[in-house]
Amino acid sequence: MFRSPPKSFRLHIGLFGRRNVGKSSLLNAITRQNVAIVSETAGTTTDPVEKPMELLPLGPVLFIDTAGVDDIGALGELRIQKTRQIFDRTDVAVIVAESGIWGEFEESLYNEFKVRNIPILVVFNKSDLKKPDEELCNRLKNEKVLFVKTIASEQQGISELKNALISSAPEDFINNPTILGDLVGPGELAILVVPIDKEAPKGRLIMPQVQSIRDLLDNDAMCAVVKERELRKILEQLKIPPKIVVTDSQAFLKVVADTPPDVWVTSFSILFSRFRGDLITQVEGTLAIEDLKPGDKILIAESCSHHPIADDIGRIKIPRWLIQYVGGKLEFDIVQGNDFYTDLTKYKMVIHCGACTLNRRAMLNRIMHCKRQGVPISNYGLTIAYSLGILERALEPFPSALETYKQKTKKGVANK
Repeated sequence: MFRSPPKSFRLHIGLFGRRNVGKSSLLNAITRQNVAIVSETAGTTTDPVEKPMELLPLGPVLFIDTAGVDDIGALGELRIQKTRQIFDRTDVAVIVAESGIWGEFEESLYNEFKVRNIPILVVFNKSDLKKPDEELCNRLKNEKVLFVKTIASEQQGISELKNALISSAPEDFINNPTILGDLVGPGELAILVVPIDKEAPKGRLIMPQVQSIRDLLDNDAMCAVVKERELRKILEQLKIPPKIVVTDSQAFLKVVADTPPDVWVTSFSILFSRFRGDLITQVEGTLAIEDLKPGDKILIAESCSHHPIADDIGRIKIPRWLIQYVGGKLEFDIVQGNDFYTDLTKYKMVIHCGACTLNRRAMLNRIMHCKRQGVPISNYGLTIAYSLGILERALEPFPSALETYKQKTKKGVANK
C-alpha cells in the first residue's frame, strides 16, 4: 500500500498575513480543494490548517494556513502564538497582503523572515480592487524578493504563484542531504540493528529505521536488518564486513561490543542529528554533561507525541543514565510535539530526540534558540553514547564531529 511522505520530508510553505486578506482562499485555490473555511468574517482561521500535496517539480510540500497576526483579544493572542510557532518550521514564507495595503504588520513579518534567512514570497491579493504600491514593488525587486498579484476568489494569478513558489525553494531542500548515502557507497553493506520497539505500532518499524532503509536503497547500497542478539551471528557469516553498523541507541553497548573495531558503528539518533540538525553543535552541547551537578535542570524534547511506556528512553532511561553519571539527583522537564519553550535559561542543557518527525528548518531553529540563550543542546544518541563512554567510537563515521570532540575534550582536560 502506498504511503505519502511524512511531514518531515516535505517543503513547509507558510501563509502569513492580516485577518481576512485571503490566505485561506489562496490555499483553496492552490490545492483546488476547499481545505480551509472562507468567510467574510475576520479571524475565521483559528488554528493552523495543514494541507499536504505534490508541487512538481519540487515534489511533496506542506501548505500551512495560519491565523491573522493582527488578531485581537485574549483568544486572538493565543492564535498569534500558534502562528508564531509555525515560523520555526517554515521553509518558504508567503506574506499575503491586500493589494495596496502594506503596513506595520506586513513589515514586521517581512523583517522577521529576513532575520531568520527564510525565503520570502509576497502575494498581493485582491489586486482587482487596488494596485500594489510601486515603490514597495521596486524595493522588493532590489532585495530580490519575488512577488505576484492574485485574485484568489477567481483563480487569477495562481499559476504565477506556483511558479514563484518553485523558484523560492531553498537550495538545501532541492539538494536534499542524505542519511547514509554518503557513508555507504553503491554495492556496500550497512547492517541496521533494530530492537523491536514496544512504542512502535504493531507490525511497523519506527520512522528513522524506515527512512534509513529507503535512503540506502535510493543510493544503491545494500542493507541487512537484524535484532541486537543476531548481530554477532550475521557478522560471522559475512565474507566481506559491512561498511557500517547502525543501532537503536538503547542497544548501543551490546552493539559496540559485538562490532569489530575496523567497522564503523553509530546510532540512528546520531545520524539524524546530522540529517535533521547540526551534529557538530550537538556534539559540543553533549560535553556539557561533564559539568552537570546534582540539582541541575534538564529539558528533554521529543518531536513526536508517542504514548510513553514503562521504560521510555527519554523519560526513564536517559535520566537514569545521567543520574548515574553525575552521581546525584537531576530535575527533568519534558516537552513534546511542536511545543518548545522560548525561555530556556533555567536549564543546564537540552537533550533532543532524533527529530525524525520535524523538518530540518524546525530543528535548526530549536538549536538556534538554544545557542542564542547559551544553553547547550545534545540529542538522545549523543547523550547515551557519552554517558556510556563510547561517544568517540560512535563518531568515527563523521570526521569533523570526531575532530571537534577530540579538541574539546583535550581542552577540557588541559583546563582541569
